[in-house]
Amino acid sequence: MSDDEMKKRAAEAALEYVGDDTVLGVGTGSTVNYFIAALAHIKHRLDGVVSSSEATTRRLKAAGIPLLDLNAAGPLPLYVDGADEANRRLQLIKGGGGALTGEKIVAAASERFVCIADQSKLVEVLGAFPLPVEVIPMARSHVGREVLKRGGQPVLRENFITDNGHLILDIYNLEIFDPVELEAEFNSIAGIVTVGLFARRPADVLLLGTADGVRTVRP
Repeated sequence: MSDDEMKKRAAEAALEYVGDDTVLGVGTGSTVNYFIAALAHIKHRLDGVVSSSEATTRRLKAAGIPLLDLNAAGPLPLYVDGADEANRRLQLIKGGGGALTGEKIVAAASERFVCIADQSKLVEVLGAFPLPVEVIPMARSHVGREVLKRGGQPVLRENFITDNGHLILDIYNLEIFDPVELEAEFNSIAGIVTVGLFARRPADVLLLGTADGVRTVRP
């Protein structure tokens, strides 16, 4: 079974968490795109959806799913998003698509975070996938030097600007044994807007698509 088929399984399984007359947050990425396609079939049950990125907004509009602004929506009962890596405590690396700031904001505003992914995303130690950080352009070199001090190898994501007009540095050569501590440490570096560690606010449920079906993982 292909990764895409496993992603689709996980995405469709997340529909079970969507209640009637509800507002939910929706993340960004290839697995989430399958979720949006499935969500379109029950859009009549939704009061609205808060999008985490411009790319997701375009997909939701194309599917005819009603959109809400987060400031108007208030706290959300549910957020559904993917991950680039997840450990068994459901701490995540996200941001491969560059939408990490919007994703982190919507996740923080949500009571429950359901993460959807294929089985390859579950790892023992985070860091094999390069850790994205969103950086204000004038701070790029400063942030890079600070990352090097901490043992990471920063690489500028070429020809990429975030929805917020910022840059992405992808940090290689990390083994992240304490994701909460590293998230706090990176957040303290001047010029970093967001780090793609979702450890202080991890997922509550991880739905893993596998060749044998969908596996539910809880921390």
